[in-house]
Order: sequence, then structure tokens, then C-alpha cells
Amino acid sequence: MASFFVENFGCRATQADGAAIERQLLEKGLARGSSAIDAEVVVLNTCTVTASADQDARAAIRRIKRGNPEARIIVTGCYAQRAPEEISRIEGVSLVVGNSHKHALPTLAANLAPKGFVSVASIGVGTAATEAAPVVIGDIFAHTELMAAPVFDSESAAERTRPNLKIQDGCNNRCSFCVIPYVRGKSRSLTMDSVLHEVDSLVEAGYKEIVLSGINLGRWGNDLRPRVRFEELVRNIVENTAIPKVRISSVEPMDWSNELIALVAESPKICKHAHAPLQSGSDRILRKMHRRYRPWHYADRLERIRTAMPQAAIGADVMVGFPGETDEHFEETRSFIESLPFTYLHVFTYSSRPGTPSAAMAEQVPVYVARERNKVLRDLIAEKKHGFMESLVGKEIEAVTLTNQRDGMTEALTDNYQKAMIAGEHTSNQLVRVRLDRVDGESLLGVITSVPSAHHEG
Repeated sequence: MASFFVENFGCRATQADGAAIERQLLEKGLARGSSAIDAEVVVLNTCTVTASADQDARAAIRRIKRGNPEARIIVTGCYAQRAPEEISRIEGVSLVVGNSHKHALPTLAANLAPKGFVSVASIGVGTAATEAAPVVIGDIFAHTELMAAPVFDSESAAERTRPNLKIQDGCNNRCSFCVIPYVRGKSRSLTMDSVLHEVDSLVEAGYKEIVLSGINLGRWGNDLRPRVRFEELVRNIVENTAIPKVRISSVEPMDWSNELIALVAESPKICKHAHAPLQSGSDRILRKMHRRYRPWHYADRLERIRTAMPQAAIGADVMVGFPGETDEHFEETRSFIESLPFTYLHVFTYSSRPGTPSAAMAEQVPVYVARERNKVLRDLIAEKKHGFMESLVGKEIEAVTLTNQRDGMTEALTDNYQKAMIAGEHTSNQLVRVRLDRVDGESLLGVITSVPSAHHEG
């Protein structure tokens, strides 16, 4: 029995793909290895959203080749879809499988012959001839498969909490900086019944909180026939499954409809947490990015969220250093962020991606300037986050216990996405009600006041 190890890079969607690959490899009869150094087949599931992501993948290939020279290294994921020939020429790579054929990867891996791979052609997928490792790739825009399996915060079955369920993949937007549509293809959705089945399975396994995720989550259901709205799916999960808590990951600002905001605000089963990618607070830069909203649209959505949910976590992705971003444009972003009720940000420095419209734009911003702007926003949001945490002192809120225990304390994540250290050592994956007593660095300290016995339907 051959052993395998899957190493994932990048976003939760990539990790979800990796979890699905693991599930299928086990079904094929392969055994999970303990590490990339011990396994006979190593699958590197890559990201390509930045140049450093590509670099991380190349470094991993070299590391595994040094530590496990006999391993068959299969490279898949977004980098493999974007630059397969480049990867195939790296020493140690045995096979490159693009996202277009990721669903076939378990079959390819399971058909390893004692002295090499069986003919890829015999497995029924096309290959691109290269001077090095064979490449299995196709038109990503013709790709209709959606791989789905829950992703967990821990590899240990005993420590798994908050499974992340990918229910949508791909994107029909064409933001000028983003390579994702070209490596993940068109938006496609897991069916309503499939989502409910996955949620029911997680409930049976005892999980208390699940996280719904996707590449463009708010567009879930647009490709289904008949078309279904994301709000309908969320309502179905709340009303027709026994999951105690549902957390919604990133949703584009204009997909935060009044109906969705009201649903999240009113249901005790839905975590009070809204993440809406911003990218820039400058109208001019948003237009160059081909984003489909203006700053005033975005501000309206956030103010509605805050009015409906006074204690909700509100976050965004922000990019600095986009081509043509002047000091004035950046100041527009900084002051815009300062004016809005954010509780956290993910701040990214622009990274040019080959083949995207922004890569050919003039006025590329020097890296040192972009990094300075990055620090300004991180310092700003640190102040806002601290103020938000201070506002929660003395409040009671629901939380799910996590696995980290130290010094007689247990880590938990609150309903509104705050890290909390609670007194005592408690079993992970339990819903508790916590009184937050004070702020300690990046965490809130508190004590359990009760353990909810059940949740009524939203």
C-alpha cells in the first residue's frame, strides 16, 4: 500500500481541495503518511495569488527532493494551472496536474507503477508534452467539477474544531489584479442538497460551528438551474439542519443584501461576523481594479451591518501599492478605513501576476512605498481592533472552545470572531457562554458563565 502526504498552500479554498484529495486518496486504498519526508507520494497543492506563493511552492519541491529523494512529487493547484511547464522543469517533480484535472489526481496517484507512473494517456486524460515531468491540464473555463471536503484547523482528529466547508468555487468577475478566474475557472456551486448533506454529516460528527466558504461565496447558486440565492441556502441551513453555529466567510460587499444582513442579525445560529473585501477606498483605484462598487456603496453596506449588529466583527481585505496609487489615493483609503466600523483588516501589498491587466499598467508603485503604506494601515487597524475589544469588556457572548490550553486557560473563539482565553481547562469543540473581563494583548480574558443546552431555530 503506497503512502501519501498532501501539503496545502494558500487560501481556505485550496485547503478544501486538498482535503477532498485526501478523502479520495484514502478511498483509492492509499495510506496517509505522517509527513512529506516519509511518504512515497507527495501532493503539493499550490497557490499563485502572489509571487511569494509561487516561491514557497518551488522551495517546498526542493526541500522534499532533498529530504525524500525517492518520493513521487505531484504538483497541483493554482500555480500548476497557471505555469505547468515552468513547474515540470523543476528537478524532483514527477507530475503536474492543473486545477482543470484535479478531480483526476487521485486516480493518477493511485496508478503509480513500481518503477514509475503508468502512461497518463491510458488513464484517459490529455497531456501537454514537456521536456521534463508530464503535465495534465485543460481549459479551466470548461471545468465543471467542484471538489468539496471539510477543512479543519488541526490535522489531529482529536483536536478538530470549526470545520470549513467550501460550497462554491471559481469567479466570473475580472478584477484587473486577480489571477484567480484564470486558474479556478467559472463560478460553480455545490447543490443545495449536497451542502445540507455535508452539514448534516458534520452535525453527526459532533461539530458545533461550521464555516461556509468559497472563492466568491455570495454568488453561490447563480449557476444552478433553477437559480438559487445564497440567502436561501443560509436560511435552509439554519432551519433544516441541527448545526448550532454557522459562520459566513468572505462575501463581496454588494452581495451583503438587506435580506442577508437581516438574516445574520436575527438568527442566533449565525455568527455575528461580516467580511466584505474592500481593496481600496479610492474611487479612482477601484475603477482601475475593475471592482463593481464605489466607496459610497461600500460604506452604505457596512453602516447597515453595524446598525443591525452593534457587536459584530467587521473585516475586509485591502490592497496597497496598486499601479497608479498615489499618496493622495492612499490617503483616501486610509481616511475611508478610519471612518468605518472595521474591527480587523487583512492588508496585502500588491503583487503583479503574469497575464493580468494590472501587470501591464504604467506607474507601478515601488515596493518600499507599498510596504510603508501597508504598515500605516496595520497600525490604524490595530487601534480600531483594540478599541473594539475594550468595548466588549463586561459583556457576555457565546464562544466555541478550541484546542490550545496553557497556564490553566483554554483558547476560544467568540461568536463575533474574537480570540478569548477563558479560565480553566475545557474540552475543545464545546459551545459556551463567556463573560469577557479584560483585554490582554491580542486576546480577551474571561470566564464561562453557562453552557447552552440547545439553540432554538432561527
